[in-house]
Amino acid sequence: MDQGVTETAKTAPILEARGIHKSFGPKKVLRGIDLSVATADVVAIIGPNGCGKSTFLRCLNLLEHYEAGRVLLKGEVVSEGCPEEHHFTRAEQEQARLVRRHVGMVFQRFHLFPHLTVLQNVMCGPRHVLRLGEQEARGLAETMLRKVGLWEKHPCDPATLSGGQQQRAAIARALAMNPDVLLCDEVTSALDPVMTTEVLKVIRELADEGITMLVVTHDMDFARDTADRVVYMEDGVIAAQGTPEHIFDERPTPGIRRFLEHEPANGTGT
Repeated sequence: MDQGVTETAKTAPILEARGIHKSFGPKKVLRGIDLSVATADVVAIIGPNGCGKSTFLRCLNLLEHYEAGRVLLKGEVVSEGCPEEHHFTRAEQEQARLVRRHVGMVFQRFHLFPHLTVLQNVMCGPRHVLRLGEQEARGLAETMLRKVGLWEKHPCDPATLSGGQQQRAAIARALAMNPDVLLCDEVTSALDPVMTTEVLKVIRELADEGITMLVVTHDMDFARDTADRVVYMEDGVIAAQGTPEHIFDERPTPGIRRFLEHEPANGTGT
Protein backbone atom coordinates (compact mmCIF):
# COMPACT_ATOMS: atom_id res chain seq x y z
CA MET A 1 0.00 0.00 0.00
CA ASP A 2 1.16 3.54 -0.75
CA GLN A 3 3.25 4.71 2.20
CA GLY A 4 2.19 8.28 1.44
CA VAL A 5 -1.29 7.52 2.71
CA THR A 6 -1.35 8.30 6.42
CA GLU A 7 -2.86 5.93 8.93
CA THR A 8 -5.30 8.66 9.96
CA ALA A 9 -6.55 9.01 6.38
CA LYS A 10 -6.77 5.28 5.99
CA THR A 11 -9.02 4.89 9.01
CA ALA A 12 -11.45 7.66 7.99
CA PRO A 13 -14.50 6.10 6.26
CA ILE A 14 -14.85 7.19 2.67
CA LEU A 15 -17.75 4.85 1.84
CA GLU A 16 -20.33 3.41 4.22
CA ALA A 17 -23.30 1.13 3.80
CA ARG A 18 -25.82 1.05 6.62
CA GLY A 19 -28.57 -1.51 6.86
CA ILE A 20 -28.89 -2.23 3.14
CA HIS A 21 -31.88 -4.43 2.27
CA LYS A 22 -32.63 -5.52 -1.28
CA SER A 23 -35.22 -7.93 -2.67
CA PHE A 24 -36.09 -9.22 -6.09
CA GLY A 25 -39.80 -9.91 -5.74
CA PRO A 26 -40.26 -12.28 -2.78
CA LYS A 27 -36.56 -13.20 -2.67
CA LYS A 28 -34.53 -11.24 -0.10
CA VAL A 29 -31.06 -10.85 -1.59
CA LEU A 30 -29.50 -8.44 0.92
CA ARG A 31 -30.64 -8.58 4.53
CA GLY A 32 -29.12 -5.67 6.40
CA ILE A 33 -25.59 -5.07 5.07
CA ASP A 34 -23.34 -2.77 7.13
CA LEU A 35 -19.88 -2.00 5.81
CA SER A 36 -17.42 0.83 6.31
CA VAL A 37 -14.50 1.35 3.91
CA ALA A 38 -11.55 3.59 4.74
CA THR A 39 -9.55 5.63 2.25
CA ALA A 40 -7.00 3.46 0.41
CA ASP A 41 -8.55 0.24 1.73
CA VAL A 42 -8.70 -2.75 -0.59
CA VAL A 43 -11.66 -4.89 0.47
CA ALA A 44 -12.12 -8.31 -1.11
CA ILE A 45 -15.70 -9.58 -1.01
CA ILE A 46 -15.99 -13.36 -1.23
CA GLY A 47 -18.75 -15.90 -0.83
CA PRO A 48 -20.75 -18.54 -2.68
CA ASN A 49 -22.63 -17.75 -5.86
CA GLY A 50 -26.00 -16.14 -5.19
CA CYS A 51 -25.10 -14.71 -1.79
CA GLY A 52 -25.61 -11.08 -2.92
CA LYS A 53 -22.05 -9.89 -3.59
CA SER A 54 -22.62 -8.36 -7.03
CA THR A 55 -26.02 -6.97 -6.05
CA PHE A 56 -24.41 -5.20 -3.10
CA LEU A 57 -21.88 -3.48 -5.36
CA ARG A 58 -24.63 -2.40 -7.73
CA CYS A 59 -26.57 -0.89 -4.84
CA LEU A 60 -23.55 1.14 -3.74
CA ASN A 61 -23.46 3.14 -6.97
CA LEU A 62 -27.22 3.02 -7.58
CA LEU A 63 -27.28 0.65 -10.52
CA GLU A 64 -29.81 -1.19 -8.35
CA HIS A 65 -32.19 0.58 -6.03
CA TYR A 66 -32.63 -0.92 -2.59
CA GLU A 67 -35.61 -0.91 -0.25
CA ALA A 68 -34.03 0.08 3.08
CA GLY A 69 -30.79 1.53 4.41
CA ARG A 70 -28.48 4.25 3.22
CA VAL A 71 -25.12 4.82 1.55
CA LEU A 72 -22.71 7.53 2.68
CA LEU A 73 -19.77 8.95 0.75
CA LYS A 74 -17.23 11.02 2.70
CA GLY A 75 -19.73 11.19 5.56
CA GLU A 76 -22.58 12.53 3.42
CA VAL A 77 -25.73 10.52 2.72
CA VAL A 78 -25.83 10.02 -1.05
CA SER A 79 -28.69 7.53 -1.31
CA GLU A 80 -31.43 6.01 0.81
CA GLY A 81 -33.68 3.00 0.42
CA CYS A 82 -37.07 3.38 -1.22
CA PRO A 83 -40.00 1.12 -2.11
CA GLU A 84 -39.60 -1.08 -5.16
CA GLU A 85 -42.37 0.78 -6.99
CA HIS A 86 -40.76 4.19 -6.35
CA HIS A 87 -40.52 6.45 -9.43
CA PHE A 88 -37.32 8.45 -9.32
CA THR A 89 -37.55 12.20 -9.77
CA ARG A 90 -35.25 14.11 -12.08
CA ALA A 91 -33.32 15.34 -9.02
CA GLU A 92 -32.87 11.76 -7.77
CA GLN A 93 -31.67 10.64 -11.19
CA GLU A 94 -29.15 13.49 -11.24
CA GLN A 95 -28.00 12.47 -7.76
CA ALA A 96 -27.45 8.91 -9.01
CA ARG A 97 -25.30 10.21 -11.87
CA LEU A 98 -23.30 12.28 -9.38
CA VAL A 99 -22.73 9.22 -7.18
CA ARG A 100 -21.47 7.24 -10.18
CA ARG A 101 -18.93 9.97 -10.93
CA HIS A 102 -17.37 9.32 -7.53
CA VAL A 103 -18.00 5.58 -7.18
CA GLY A 104 -16.73 3.92 -10.35
CA MET A 105 -17.46 0.37 -11.40
CA VAL A 106 -15.79 -2.26 -13.55
CA PHE A 107 -18.11 -5.09 -14.57
CA GLN A 108 -17.76 -8.81 -15.28
CA ARG A 109 -18.49 -8.00 -18.92
CA PHE A 110 -16.52 -5.15 -20.39
CA HIS A 111 -19.35 -2.98 -21.80
CA LEU A 112 -17.02 -1.12 -24.17
CA PHE A 113 -18.66 0.84 -26.98
CA PRO A 114 -17.99 -1.27 -30.11
CA HIS A 115 -18.25 1.67 -32.53
CA LEU A 116 -15.50 3.65 -30.75
CA THR A 117 -11.76 3.05 -30.56
CA VAL A 118 -10.14 2.10 -27.28
CA LEU A 119 -8.96 5.70 -26.83
CA GLN A 120 -12.41 7.10 -27.56
CA ASN A 121 -13.97 4.69 -25.05
CA VAL A 122 -11.70 5.99 -22.30
CA MET A 123 -12.27 9.61 -23.32
CA CYS A 124 -16.07 9.33 -23.17
CA GLY A 125 -16.52 10.00 -19.47
CA PRO A 126 -14.07 12.89 -19.22
CA ARG A 127 -15.56 14.51 -22.33
CA HIS A 128 -19.28 14.07 -21.73
CA VAL A 129 -19.55 13.83 -17.94
CA LEU A 130 -16.60 15.83 -16.64
CA ARG A 131 -16.89 18.25 -19.60
CA LEU A 132 -13.16 18.32 -20.27
CA GLY A 133 -11.82 19.71 -23.51
CA GLU A 134 -10.70 17.39 -26.30
CA GLN A 135 -6.96 17.66 -25.64
CA GLU A 136 -7.27 17.42 -21.86
CA ALA A 137 -9.52 14.38 -22.13
CA ARG A 138 -7.15 12.76 -24.61
CA GLY A 139 -4.17 13.35 -22.33
CA LEU A 140 -6.04 11.87 -19.37
CA ALA A 141 -7.09 8.84 -21.42
CA GLU A 142 -3.50 8.30 -22.57
CA THR A 143 -2.29 8.41 -18.97
CA MET A 144 -4.84 5.80 -17.89
CA LEU A 145 -4.16 3.51 -20.85
CA ARG A 146 -0.47 3.65 -20.10
CA LYS A 147 -1.23 2.86 -16.46
CA VAL A 148 -2.93 -0.39 -17.45
CA GLY A 149 -0.28 -1.21 -20.09
CA LEU A 150 -2.55 -0.71 -23.09
CA TRP A 151 -1.49 2.48 -24.83
CA GLU A 152 -0.26 0.64 -27.92
CA LYS A 153 -3.86 -0.50 -28.52
CA HIS A 154 -5.38 2.99 -28.34
CA PRO A 155 -6.37 3.22 -32.06
CA CYS A 156 -7.92 -0.27 -32.13
CA ASP A 157 -11.56 -1.31 -32.11
CA PRO A 158 -12.48 -3.17 -28.90
CA ALA A 159 -13.46 -6.29 -30.87
CA THR A 160 -9.85 -6.75 -31.96
CA LEU A 161 -8.61 -7.00 -28.36
CA SER A 162 -8.34 -10.09 -26.21
CA GLY A 163 -10.66 -10.43 -23.25
CA GLY A 164 -7.92 -9.40 -20.85
CA GLN A 165 -7.09 -6.34 -22.94
CA GLN A 166 -10.75 -5.34 -23.10
CA GLN A 167 -11.02 -5.61 -19.33
CA ARG A 168 -7.92 -3.48 -18.87
CA ALA A 169 -9.47 -0.90 -21.21
CA ALA A 170 -12.61 -0.96 -19.05
CA ILE A 171 -10.48 -0.37 -15.95
CA ALA A 172 -8.76 2.57 -17.68
CA ARG A 173 -12.18 3.99 -18.57
CA ALA A 174 -13.30 3.81 -14.94
CA LEU A 175 -10.05 5.36 -13.69
CA ALA A 176 -10.36 8.26 -16.14
CA MET A 177 -13.28 9.53 -14.05
CA ASN A 178 -10.93 9.84 -11.06
CA PRO A 179 -13.36 8.03 -8.73
CA ASP A 180 -13.04 8.16 -4.95
CA VAL A 181 -13.83 4.44 -4.82
CA LEU A 182 -13.52 1.76 -7.50
CA LEU A 183 -15.90 -1.21 -7.43
CA CYS A 184 -14.73 -4.32 -9.29
CA ASP A 185 -17.35 -7.00 -9.88
CA GLU A 186 -15.67 -10.33 -10.62
CA VAL A 187 -13.56 -8.68 -13.29
CA THR A 188 -11.77 -11.94 -14.20
CA SER A 189 -14.76 -14.30 -14.25
CA ALA A 190 -14.99 -14.32 -18.07
CA LEU A 191 -11.23 -14.70 -18.64
CA ASP A 192 -8.86 -17.61 -19.06
CA PRO A 193 -5.95 -18.06 -16.59
CA VAL A 194 -3.43 -16.06 -18.64
CA MET A 195 -5.80 -13.11 -19.08
CA THR A 196 -6.81 -13.36 -15.41
CA THR A 197 -3.17 -12.95 -14.41
CA GLU A 198 -2.69 -9.80 -16.51
CA VAL A 199 -5.86 -8.14 -15.17
CA LEU A 200 -5.12 -9.00 -11.53
CA LYS A 201 -1.62 -7.56 -12.01
CA VAL A 202 -3.24 -4.23 -12.89
CA ILE A 203 -5.57 -4.43 -9.86
CA ARG A 204 -2.63 -5.17 -7.57
CA GLU A 205 -0.72 -2.18 -8.97
CA LEU A 206 -3.72 0.06 -8.31
CA ALA A 207 -3.85 -1.27 -4.74
CA ASP A 208 -0.17 -0.40 -4.32
CA GLU A 209 -0.97 3.15 -5.47
CA GLY A 210 -3.51 3.52 -2.65
CA ILE A 211 -6.70 3.46 -4.73
CA THR A 212 -9.73 2.57 -2.62
CA MET A 213 -11.34 -0.58 -4.00
CA LEU A 214 -14.06 -3.09 -3.26
CA VAL A 215 -13.37 -6.23 -5.27
CA VAL A 216 -15.85 -9.09 -5.60
CA THR A 217 -13.65 -12.04 -6.42
CA HIS A 218 -13.45 -15.81 -6.59
CA ASP A 219 -9.64 -15.65 -6.62
CA MET A 220 -8.59 -16.57 -3.09
CA ASP A 221 -4.90 -15.91 -3.79
CA PHE A 222 -5.80 -12.33 -4.71
CA ALA A 223 -7.95 -11.95 -1.58
CA ARG A 224 -5.20 -13.33 0.62
CA ASP A 225 -2.26 -11.47 -0.89
CA THR A 226 -3.67 -8.07 -1.90
CA ALA A 227 -6.69 -7.20 0.27
CA ASP A 228 -6.41 -5.24 3.50
CA ARG A 229 -9.69 -6.82 4.58
CA VAL A 230 -11.78 -9.77 3.46
CA VAL A 231 -15.58 -9.74 3.73
CA TYR A 232 -17.33 -13.09 3.57
CA MET A 233 -20.99 -12.95 2.52
CA GLU A 234 -23.51 -15.73 2.92
CA ASP A 235 -27.28 -15.71 2.38
CA GLY A 236 -27.46 -11.95 1.94
CA VAL A 237 -25.52 -10.98 5.07
CA ILE A 238 -21.90 -10.35 6.00
CA ALA A 239 -21.15 -13.50 7.95
CA ALA A 240 -17.52 -12.63 8.74
CA GLN A 241 -14.91 -9.99 8.02
CA GLY A 242 -11.35 -9.30 9.02
CA THR A 243 -7.78 -9.43 7.80
CA PRO A 244 -6.94 -12.17 5.31
CA GLU A 245 -5.07 -13.99 8.06
CA HIS A 246 -8.09 -13.83 10.35
CA ILE A 247 -10.53 -15.05 7.70
CA PHE A 248 -8.42 -17.76 6.08
CA ASP A 249 -6.11 -19.00 8.82
CA GLU A 250 -6.95 -17.94 12.35
CA ARG A 251 -10.72 -18.10 12.73
CA PRO A 252 -12.47 -19.35 9.58
CA THR A 253 -16.15 -20.01 10.23
CA PRO A 254 -17.73 -23.32 9.22
CA GLY A 255 -19.31 -21.50 6.26
CA ILE A 256 -15.93 -20.18 5.13
CA ARG A 257 -14.36 -23.62 5.44
CA ARG A 258 -17.13 -25.14 3.31
CA PHE A 259 -16.74 -22.35 0.76
CA LEU A 260 -12.96 -22.75 0.53
CA GLU A 261 -13.26 -26.51 0.03
CA HIS A 262 -15.09 -25.87 -3.26
CA GLU A 263 -13.32 -22.68 -4.37
CA PRO A 264 -10.03 -22.97 -6.30
CA ALA A 265 -7.29 -20.74 -4.94
CA ASN A 266 -6.79 -18.87 -8.20
CA GLY A 267 -10.46 -18.67 -9.13
CA THR A 268 -9.97 -20.33 -12.49
CA GLY A 269 -11.78 -23.59 -11.84
CA THR A 270 -15.42 -24.33 -12.58
